[in-house]
Amino acid sequence: MSNRQLLTDYFLHGVAAASPRLTLPAVLPTGAPCGRTLVLGCGKAAAEMALVASECLAGPVTGCVVTRHGHNVATPPPAIEIIEARHPVPDELSLRAGTRLLDLAAEVGPDDRVIFLISGGGSSLLCAPAHGIDFEQKQAIGEWLVRSGVGIEQINLVRRHLSRIKGGRLAAVAGARGAELLTCVVSDVAGDDPALVASGPSIGAAFEPEAAIAILRQAGWDVSSDLAATIRANRPPAVPTHPVHTLATNADALAAISRRAKEDGWNVVDLGGSLTGPAGAMGRAHADIARDHAMLPGRHLLLSGGELTVLRARQDGRGGPNLEYLAGVLSGLDRTDPIEALAGDSDGIDGTEDNAGGYLTAGWADHTAAEQALASNRTYDLFAALGGLVRTGPTRTNVNDIRMIAVEGHT
Repeated sequence: MSNRQLLTDYFLHGVAAASPRLTLPAVLPTGAPCGRTLVLGCGKAAAEMALVASECLAGPVTGCVVTRHGHNVATPPPAIEIIEARHPVPDELSLRAGTRLLDLAAEVGPDDRVIFLISGGGSSLLCAPAHGIDFEQKQAIGEWLVRSGVGIEQINLVRRHLSRIKGGRLAAVAGARGAELLTCVVSDVAGDDPALVASGPSIGAAFEPEAAIAILRQAGWDVSSDLAATIRANRPPAVPTHPVHTLATNADALAAISRRAKEDGWNVVDLGGSLTGPAGAMGRAHADIARDHAMLPGRHLLLSGGELTVLRARQDGRGGPNLEYLAGVLSGLDRTDPIEALAGDSDGIDGTEDNAGGYLTAGWADHTAAEQALASNRTYDLFAALGGLVRTGPTRTNVNDIRMIAVEGHT
């Protein structure tokens, strides 16, 4: 088996370890409530989570979840509505989903149980602008932040301060009516704080209006006095304390890959599971580490996770953070280096294109082409021309990025 196929298999093995079908059933209630069970969810894993929940829960189960276009399941559950919306900038279907979930949460009673199924991507897929902010303004702010290179945690902090559904506000609606609450989370954030996944529609978070305003200004957005006043007035209500289960994380995916690779004889080198920052720069740094390991005996697999960013993404750019990372790696290699690499997003989509990520071999090294692709945000074009795109289709989970560098060490 070629190293390309082996790395692809490792990637898919890590993704499978984070599947809702594997992780969700064990935490779901086994008995039915006195009333009904309402399922509310958002994110790229939401459709799969809803399907698994519908198969496992006892008694009447209804609800609504929103996922990304193309991330629905083949046979949706009959009593749980699934809305497909745009990512990473919300559309009218995102707005419809926000209204629908808030309306359903307002209909529950004290005999009912509400199960929140939350996964990454939900911040844009589920949209309900705060009073005083119109939808077009919220869209524009979201797109501006995504293209600015601001870290996802900062983007989501702003999002929840512009929302009437995030930051625990959805759960507060259901909790105020006395319903039993349960949250299940597939984490795509560094550190795995469940309140940060999808901006936490069912989990309360700190109210930090001045931080949100500062992030907007640092990103170059003109914060009007009206917008600042709206953010400061959007204090969330209290969220009832309830069980929160984190089902799967990036660490789970990396651990599954590490175990498999060690069984295959690789020396696994942990480069960090919660890495953040500019993708291209991280790739260059990892290329240096890989070249150092090429001087050592043995076979080495450099493994890392987390969420890197594309800095100052151009309007006409093509290629997400995994391809930017690989371009950075490629820019730091020589063609004779015994090095190959694969990086991909566990949800099956790197950025906004059709690929999960990409693969490279040092034999493709062309420093000028790699640097030009990074400078123009056209890494998709580079790897398409090289034959290095990796396509898996939507995986219906989301535990962030998986990056592997295979080094055939000195003999």
